[in-house]
Amino acid sequence: MVGILIVAHGTLGESLIHCASHVLGQRPAHLMQIGIGIHDDPQTVLPQAIRIVKQLDQGDGVLVLSDIYGATPCNIATKLVIPGKVEGIAGVNLPMLVRVLTYRNEPLETLLKKAVSGGTEGIVPFMQDFQNAATGS
Repeated sequence: MVGILIVAHGTLGESLIHCASHVLGQRPAHLMQIGIGIHDDPQTVLPQAIRIVKQLDQGDGVLVLSDIYGATPCNIATKLVIPGKVEGIAGVNLPMLVRVLTYRNEPLETLLKKAVSGGTEGIVPFMQDFQNAATGS
């Protein structure tokens, strides 16, 4: 089973875990998060993140998910990458996380593809097949 670490701003990671746990009916094992606050020093957080990655790795690797590419959480997450063993993706959202949790017994390389497809395919415009509650039309 691939371990999963979310590195994101503030409480976003824990909120995503809470929501995914609700969707799946239980909190998934080997899933952790690190919330980066405005006053956190990346050099202090990095050793903690390395320890968590080691803890999450059950032999199948770890997928690190971050929120915004180029932001501090993602910059920390990219320092964790070890190709083929620890991989990372920016742009985490709930559809991505649920897809990853659903397919986490697949190889890490496959899981990377599932994460990207889950994240992008989960972004769709609403269909206007119903009466709009706001306008009554």
